[in-house]
Amino acid sequence: MTETRPTSLVVDIHTHVYPPSYIALLKSRSSIPYIRSFPPSSSLRLVILPAEDTESTSRGRPVGPEYYDITRKIAFMDTHSIDISVISLANPWLDWVPAGEAAKVAENINNEINEECGKFPGRLFAFATLPLSGGKNVILKEIERLKGLIYIRGIILGTTGLGKGLDDPELLPIFQALQDEKLPVFLHPHYGLPSSVWGERANDYGHVLPLALGFPLETTIAVTRMILSGVFEKVSGLQMILAHSGGTLPFLAGRIESCIVHDAHLMTEGKLTKDRKTIWEILKNNIYLDAVVYSEIGLKAAIQASGEDRIMFGTDHPFFPPLEGETEKWASVETNYEAIQGALGSHNDKASGALGENAVRVLHLTI
Repeated sequence: MTETRPTSLVVDIHTHVYPPSYIALLKSRSSIPYIRSFPPSSSLRLVILPAEDTESTSRGRPVGPEYYDITRKIAFMDTHSIDISVISLANPWLDWVPAGEAAKVAENINNEINEECGKFPGRLFAFATLPLSGGKNVILKEIERLKGLIYIRGIILGTTGLGKGLDDPELLPIFQALQDEKLPVFLHPHYGLPSSVWGERANDYGHVLPLALGFPLETTIAVTRMILSGVFEKVSGLQMILAHSGGTLPFLAGRIESCIVHDAHLMTEGKLTKDRKTIWEILKNNIYLDAVVYSEIGLKAAIQASGEDRIMFGTDHPFFPPLEGETEKWASVETNYEAIQGALGSHNDKASGALGENAVRVLHLTI
């Protein structure tokens, strides 16, 4: 692999942290999500997916200081020429927290992440986490409170929303509040697809099927449901950043749009109105895409779908680390650099936008 060293500002908008208090919560649990060791090994492993909670070599994943020590994040940034990171709590966020505890846990986590950013001012910003299990009023109160946290630039959200998906009408006032506060939504998958779709030999293949296919399809389905339910007409200014270059949405957008305009049921229900936004309009006005797609071909599809000014670099750190014995440089990061260079060239305004300037503009990365 050819080493690619960017010369312009680099902003990583897809990079995760499990702050120490969150690690402590996971260690205290015995059901998913949890952190524990599996004898005879004493190493801690993070189990966040149902498919990982089995007796197999893919049971969870190693969890070390790179997950919670913010100085390790800075060291990773320095190694890979990253100037600014917009950190976020990784899945499964606070979806699992009991309703009565959600408000306090979210407040503590968001305060802690904001404080972590404050240790390296100008280099770290953050997407906050919402207390989704606490209900509408608790969520709206936390959105309002986030205005007082200097490093927060948006929120991270999973695809289940309040438990019924992102086309749930009860989410509309929450989306409206996020629009009003100018807080973009960083949408990230977690639950994938039902394990039955992978077949009886799924455990033979590690994490490849749920991560490579399940996550992108989860994102695609969630956003398509939002489009079908009219979310982007009802909250017309809602801004979303989709993880993993929008899953398969850029590639399938034409097919989705064709199926919509040829659907007799939607016609009968009066949903094909003149003020309906097409999927192409939504992709170019409401949606941004990260560049975590690991190939020039995939990134070109993302660029053609949403536009060069709506693409943002990401790494997905601390996930996808080098396997034992590999070099200090992460292949998962270098391939994203190479994809941007291949799709947009190097040392020009287009590449500079994708590497960092788009993120600075969209997320107001100044203090």
